[in-house]
Amino acid sequence: MAKQMVNMSGDDVNVREDTAKAYRGTYWALFSIGAFVLIVAVLFFGGFFAWLSGNSHGTPATSGPSQDSIKR
Repeated sequence: MAKQMVNMSGDDVNVREDTAKAYRGTYWALFSIGAFVLIVAVLFFGGFFAWLSGNSHGTPATSGPSQDSIKR
């Protein structure tokens, strides 16, 4: 079985390849979740502070004709 080096607590440890992939995958998963939470927080607080300052853009324009102007 193939072996790979993994840095754990400052020490290089020789582990099996599947263990090394799982170890790196765990860190990538945590990094990805953290990045997602950070992006959502920036968008949320950006909209919240725009709403507080009164600079919000309101609702977007409607697309297409209104229901009252359609002939039946």
